[in-house]
Amino acid sequence: MNKDLETINALKLIPSAACLDVLDAMGYTNTQMLGVRSMIKGQKLVGRAVTVRFVPSRPDLRSKVIGGEGSAEYQAIELCNANDVLVMDTMRAGAPSAAGDIKLSRLAKRASAGVVTDGGIRDLEALQKLNIGVFASQETNMTMPSHILPSDYQVNIQCGGVLVMPGDYLTADDGGVVVIPKGLVGEVVKQAQRHELMEAAIKHQLETENVSPGKYYPFNEETKRLLN
Repeated sequence: MNKDLETINALKLIPSAACLDVLDAMGYTNTQMLGVRSMIKGQKLVGRAVTVRFVPSRPDLRSKVIGGEGSAEYQAIELCNANDVLVMDTMRAGAPSAAGDIKLSRLAKRASAGVVTDGGIRDLEALQKLNIGVFASQETNMTMPSHILPSDYQVNIQCGGVLVMPGDYLTADDGGVVVIPKGLVGEVVKQAQRHELMEAAIKHQLETENVSPGKYYPFNEETKRLLN
């Protein structure tokens, strides 16, 4: 098994909250997307980011970028393979749809992990049958071209107020979407696994001792001794 697949599989077993706590302790305090949530309860999505950037709609640009296989959104979809996540920056527009079942059926066909956007999503009932992760701001009927237009792909973007670079890792569940810088993912996985062990040890110790959580939480020297 290659290192990347090991990383993906490890992240699938770790709650996004644990990764968020580790990143925060490392000084990365803006890694959870705001206003982006699971559209299908109980989903777990992990993968590498393939990015798309949208801009405000304008008639002269609309005629150039809507339609055709060369559109930035379609180019990005064709880059998505297994363990890749399509991340769509709609400038936190919210209501306009970034994608629906026709576009995302192609994503599913390519075995992608799913889609994350701070825009809306159409056709949610149909999307639930595609077996991909769907994280967005809301379900909507509003179409995209009158409000936002795909502009660039595989560039640095924001999504939900968080910087996302191509190749960064995303981990998402009902608690939200967390972005892990690709250069840090190995260390984050290692620390998050230890984080989960420490939390389990704390819960066990609190039951055993019948003491205040403050003895062990937030993590301190007493906590560390539980794992030694």
